[in-house]
Amino acid sequence: MTLRNFGMGKNSMEDRIHGEMQYIIKTLEESVGKSFSPQVMFHNAASNIICQVLFGTRFEYQDDFIKTIIRCFTESGKIFNGPWAMLYNSIPMIRGLPLPFNKALKNMASCENLVKVLLVEHKKTRVPGDPQDFVDCYLDELDERVEDGSSFSEDRLIMYALDLYFAGTDTTSNTLLTGFLYLSAHPHIQERCQQEIDSVLEGKDRVSFDDRHNMPFMQAVIHEVQRVAHTIPLSVFHCTTKDTEVMGYSIPRGTLIIPKMGSVLNEEGQWKHPHDFNPENFLNDKGEFVKPEAFMPFSAGPRMCLGESLARMELFLIMVTLLRKFKFSWPEDAGEPDYTPVYGVTQTPQPYSMKVQLRAAQ
Repeated sequence: MTLRNFGMGKNSMEDRIHGEMQYIIKTLEESVGKSFSPQVMFHNAASNIICQVLFGTRFEYQDDFIKTIIRCFTESGKIFNGPWAMLYNSIPMIRGLPLPFNKALKNMASCENLVKVLLVEHKKTRVPGDPQDFVDCYLDELDERVEDGSSFSEDRLIMYALDLYFAGTDTTSNTLLTGFLYLSAHPHIQERCQQEIDSVLEGKDRVSFDDRHNMPFMQAVIHEVQRVAHTIPLSVFHCTTKDTEVMGYSIPRGTLIIPKMGSVLNEEGQWKHPHDFNPENFLNDKGEFVKPEAFMPFSAGPRMCLGESLARMELFLIMVTLLRKFKFSWPEDAGEPDYTPVYGVTQTPQPYSMKVQLRAAQ
């Protein structure tokens, strides 16, 4: 409810996304005619959008806060789903040894210290009862829960803020990276998107989220990007709330469940082209947008991604705005695109560069 109150899925969030878009556009305009690596740009943009919800501020792309926190999360995300994390969890006696998992622990400590600084600033400037962001709202709640045994605390606020920050940054930026990787390497799909965008937005200054209803092909492309990216390969761990049975297997209440999202996002029989990048997976015979039941990029069950509405809005507004203004192509001297993802808590494409050109004014 708090996230919705601060703009999740609302018009005010559209304004924030469009505001951040100006910095993305400026970065791309400076790279016109060159090969450009978009990794840092998309991470910075997604970071600033969620930072406005959490902390009520945006950071310049060269700010130490944004550079440090993105680096820490990027490095740690690869370690958390790797063999060193498994060893850390399985063999407690090795936790004091100078092994690679210590880097992830140091990174998390660095991130906690950064948020602690913001928390101190919020305490100085906040007006109780008039919250301006998520942190203010939590502090208001903390003031009201002074009884012993409350689950609200400043330490938990720091961890919640970092959880939401990571969930709202890495997933969206990696999906955007996947999208522009495929669009750069599939110019015929990019051109069809641009034709639809030009037709629907003719005479409009900027795209709105409601315009998606008139862009079935663009919608299909965005959903296909999410399908092939399956950014969170093991979703978020769940737990059974009662004894159940699935395909003859008994699963007791309280069992940890780890959903493997690729099993549905690439399942044969559920998709026209399960192993290829093809927007036709989301179009019917009439060219209308359809969303198959097997499309689950935001996890499954009642506890799905809190930021789904924000992510959907970001992907649509950012991709449409950039495709309307720029043409993206695969550099001639870059060899064949490598679509093999880098595995981690979130999957990300291999580092790549794309060529950026301005389109004629629409």
